[in-house]
Amino acid sequence: MNDILNSLSLGFFLTFIVAGLVKGVTGMGLPTVAMGLLGLFMPPAAAAALLVVPSFVTNVWQLFGGRALGALLRRFAGLLLGIVAGTLAGASALASIDALWSGFALGVALIVYAAWALIAPPSFVSPRTERWLSPPVGLLTGLVAGVTGVFVMPAVPYLQSLQLGRERLIQALGLSFTVSALSLAGGLLLHGVFQVGQLGLSALAILPALAGMWLGQRIRARISLRTFRLCFLLFLIGLGLELMLRPAFR
Repeated sequence: MNDILNSLSLGFFLTFIVAGLVKGVTGMGLPTVAMGLLGLFMPPAAAAALLVVPSFVTNVWQLFGGRALGALLRRFAGLLLGIVAGTLAGASALASIDALWSGFALGVALIVYAAWALIAPPSFVSPRTERWLSPPVGLLTGLVAGVTGVFVMPAVPYLQSLQLGRERLIQALGLSFTVSALSLAGGLLLHGVFQVGQLGLSALAILPALAGMWLGQRIRARISLRTFRLCFLLFLIGLGLELMLRPAFR
């Protein structure tokens, strides 16, 4: 891990600046972008380990930016428990399978998320459906996160379908991402991929991530969110295709 960072330190810091910028503009996307970019030059398991601290810090910041934390914890307890269980189960795959194929899975996840965001029509989940749907959505989100290190699918579209309102949605996303980040750290720790000594290396990403968020918040006030979102999603599709095609040229 140290050799990787010493040789690619510029790429490392630029990755988290770009990922933080995306989160600053859109309110999400730091782990997704960082996993995609880091996956270009290191195994996804190593990239996921580097994401633990910056992902946790930025998501906690987002989580405590609203006033509905208690209500959201009660409402989404089933979703969060599912995320924990799925992530701990899926992390064994991220820790054990060939890096090319875990990268392939990451590429698929990036493309599926970007394609859904581009073409899916708005949806609505009723309160009655939400009661039984939350736990399996959390479980599936955790499994995807455990295998790929990306925890947006299907939790993000599911939360967006609940008509929470902008502020509650942002806080609910922060809650989901925080639990996912902690669960992924626990899963990687259990399988020997993440060591406590790596916390220092992971913490190095906090400053570029926060700098990127600050820059993204300034950009958000100056450009069309719709234009930025389109460019961001096309960028994810490009990253996903590159990661998916790698095994073919092995």
